Amino acid sequence: MGKIVLGIDFGSDSVRCVAVDAVSGKEVSTATVEYPRWKAQLFSDAAEGRYRQHPLDYIESLEKCVRNTLAGAGDAARDVVGLAFDTTASTPVLTDRKGTPLALLDKYRDNPDAMFILWKDHTAIAEADRINEVAHSNCPDYTSFSGGTYSCEWVWAKMLHCLKSSPELKEDVWSWVEHGDWIAGLLTGNTDPGTMARSRCIAGHKAMWNAKWGGLPTEGFLHEVDPELDIFKGHLFRDTVTCDRKVGGLTREWAERLGLPEGIAVGVGAIDCHVGAVGAGITPGNLVKVMGTSTCDIAIATYEEVGDRLLKGICGQVDGSVVPGKIGFEAGQSAFGDIYAWFSRFTGKGIPELTAEAEKLPLTMDDPVSLDWMNGRRTPDADPRVKGLISGLTLGTTPGMVFKSLVEATAFGSRAINERFIQEGVPIEEIIAVGGISRKSPFVMQTMADVLGMPIKVLDSDNACALGAAMFASVAAGIHPDVETAQKHMTPGICALYEPDAARHGIYDRRYALYKALA
Repeated sequence: MGKIVLGIDFGSDSVRCVAVDAVSGKEVSTATVEYPRWKAQLFSDAAEGRYRQHPLDYIESLEKCVRNTLAGAGDAARDVVGLAFDTTASTPVLTDRKGTPLALLDKYRDNPDAMFILWKDHTAIAEADRINEVAHSNCPDYTSFSGGTYSCEWVWAKMLHCLKSSPELKEDVWSWVEHGDWIAGLLTGNTDPGTMARSRCIAGHKAMWNAKWGGLPTEGFLHEVDPELDIFKGHLFRDTVTCDRKVGGLTREWAERLGLPEGIAVGVGAIDCHVGAVGAGITPGNLVKVMGTSTCDIAIATYEEVGDRLLKGICGQVDGSVVPGKIGFEAGQSAFGDIYAWFSRFTGKGIPELTAEAEKLPLTMDDPVSLDWMNGRRTPDADPRVKGLISGLTLGTTPGMVFKSLVEATAFGSRAINERFIQEGVPIEEIIAVGGISRKSPFVMQTMADVLGMPIKVLDSDNACALGAAMFASVAAGIHPDVETAQKHMTPGICALYEPDAARHGIYDRRYALYKALA
């Protein structure tokens, strides 16, 4: 029996595939392909907070990426027995009766509301407000497992916004599907909205799905939010599956398109950061920080640790969303690396140059203080309307000084998340960082450690999310009996450790108080 599995990571800008030996954990080959339409900045408008991706970007990039990975794997490519993947979320799309994204119908091919709505799209603020208004007067409160707030970044708000913004779509709308669920259905030949597998990870954190109230919110609740949502009546789903499950076998068509054996196991899709936490070897007591354009902070806990307690102000707690048999928790920052990239464009200076300037500066109480809310606040206490802020500017302020304050602000935002987890009874005994920033910016990582007052371990992998997907593929293919066993065989080591400086931590304690006062 073969032992090679593929983990496929659909990120914000590109898709990455990694081929892994599921027994040794060795990465055999990897490839990355950018989304061509997204790279050309089609269909999106940052000024409006609109970020849309065409389904053809996913299809075309997937084919090329998998084939490139197999080409790099040599003879090992013959031993591929399964694949699984992660996607950004909530990244949903309206579909027709067959589960086809509307943008794949010729008459809607250029309509942004017929495309996948990327996670960071903020066009549905008014719709999210209405959902929260109705939910908070409802019993049960369907936001109670989402920290008490439903976000404009999530599926119901986005789908309602598209229906209202482009009423012509209603001629063909039947249901909606998340990116992760659609890819699984596409590869296994079942995109029927009523029968296709739905990821518990995505539905639980983004669609208010919970077994305690029998699945999704009731049709009556959705009607009260807005009668436009009646269009989905009878066309949705009740059950979900955890990430260790096999959805089905790879169809002949997709086996030929990808260059893989027909019938190999296809696992359930899940949210990229949750899967990345599994790739980092998450266990209860860990906080895994996935650090990129935004951040996602993932923790898990046993039922005994949490019981029936509902955490306030985080993005969600879902049974089995990260590791089956544990409760998964999500928090994060709506902008992290995006803030550094924005300031780089604003000043015309590269991030390495800004970093070099910032590293030479002393740390004082008189330094500028910033807020990291350039794309709203995800957690704690989601609020997409809040804005970023830079305070304490003088005629002597330099770009390096401002950049340092922005890096500190992102670290302060991370500290606020840590404190909320601890206040709500989820222990954080260890921090593991993954993602591009954790590997590429010692300045950011040391600042983070000094602000948090905790050591931070950096995973020795550039492919944590794809690697986590490969772990799920190994379970779906029957190589490992469960996720924990897959982690023992496949989790990489640590490549860096950032220890906090006690003196700087003391100053940051006082500067954090200034940050909270601004907030």
